[in-house]
Amino acid sequence: MSVCKIYFTFEKKLLMQSILLLPNKYKIIGWFILIPTTIFSIILMFNDFNLFKLDAKVFAIFNNEILGESQYFKFIDVDITNTVVGILLIIGALLVGFSKEKIEDEFISNLRLSSLLWAVFINYILLLFSFLFIYGVGFINVMLYNMFTVLIIFIARFNYVLYVNYKNMSDEKHH
Repeated sequence: MSVCKIYFTFEKKLLMQSILLLPNKYKIIGWFILIPTTIFSIILMFNDFNLFKLDAKVFAIFNNEILGESQYFKFIDVDITNTVVGILLIIGALLVGFSKEKIEDEFISNLRLSSLLWAVFINYILLLFSFLFIYGVGFINVMLYNMFTVLIIFIARFNYVLYVNYKNMSDEKHH
């Protein structure tokens, strides 16, 4: 075995051991956050994000209202509905996407990596499409949604491939 192959094998094992994954129990918590938040965010989206207002005084490092003055390090009054929904979406998606499976082996690790690479690739193809064909306020909306698409695509692909694989394995056991 060559020195390079030994080094890369060692580096791969070290990388797999150092991946920071949460315990499996957090995946369930993530689903309980992600599913209702996703449904609520879709409802908000179809109501132009004006379904209801959750006003609060928050600390802002930077704030710049349209046609307004820039403010730095101030408390401001603002509708935080979208902020809360965005935070919950990100937390739920991170818990679902980066919690260990019940059996976390090399196959799962490789599937996780390929799904993440696939999600980034698809996300940037969609973004490139948006740069070419979507303009104005619609493009700003695309950029807002783009904050979440890598995680959502990753979760969708990872769980789909995992489901198909487990289904194929159980079908083989029954035949």
